[in-house]
Amino acid sequence: MDVAIVDYRSPEAPTRFVASLRGTGFAVLANHPVPPGLVEGIYAEWLAFFDSDAKLAYPFGPGQRDGFYPASVSEVAKGYDKRDLKEYYSIFDWGRYPAEVSDAARRYFGIARGLAAELLGWVQANTPADVRARFSMPLPEMIRDSGYTMLRILRYPPLTGAEEPGAQRSAAHEDINLMTILPRASESGLEVRDLAGRWHAVPGDPGMLIVNAGDMLKEASGGYYPSTSHRVANPTGEARRRSRLSAPLFLHPRAEVVLSSRYTAGAYLDQRLQEIRVGV
Repeated sequence: MDVAIVDYRSPEAPTRFVASLRGTGFAVLANHPVPPGLVEGIYAEWLAFFDSDAKLAYPFGPGQRDGFYPASVSEVAKGYDKRDLKEYYSIFDWGRYPAEVSDAARRYFGIARGLAAELLGWVQANTPADVRARFSMPLPEMIRDSGYTMLRILRYPPLTGAEEPGAQRSAAHEDINLMTILPRASESGLEVRDLAGRWHAVPGDPGMLIVNAGDMLKEASGGYYPSTSHRVANPTGEARRRSRLSAPLFLHPRAEVVLSSRYTAGAYLDQRLQEIRVGV
């Protein structure tokens, strides 16, 4: 599967990025604005946080989207009946932030969100006029001042052999949102499915950013941009003994943004959250 590795500094970056997004739903960015070492530091300190009882002081609650989600309430991917093997903390601008970690994740949130707005501008400018006419407003405007955009710090614990048969670190799914910015995880495992149903490891070296289109961009573009199925495969060998840390930034429009004649962003999000049964 030909997911392009795009040099952010290249004059051809916008067109190559959008072509990869159109063809595969994914693109990989090199030489981007996120400072080297920032993400690795986030992974190290948040692994210590997840290994401690401090996380229990920030539980999610009814009607409360921020905070810590233990593995017992992790998502059940659409079409599956087993929870993903992960725990995570959801960070919003308005939400709680653990005192036990530095502000590095918040700094990354701001940098990555600014980059995401630029990337959505690339998509806006390089989308055919007839498809662009479907957008209710320019794509970067959809996420402006959105309280729904979320940074999630994920920890996939080591596998012990006691997991429920068939459970996966992250079962095959498509992202709900408009676009996802994903630094390379602390361990491998991310795979994307092609149209023939074959799974491929997503390319890229440490320090690169993986970007993918979500269901909302697919909806807003009338299917022009695919929202591609991806998963985190269970590791084998010595990797089974190690945690995997990941930090996806999910770019969400404001709830009132019109995606299509069928959905606003808020209505679409509510429907999809019911399908994946978060926290139930």
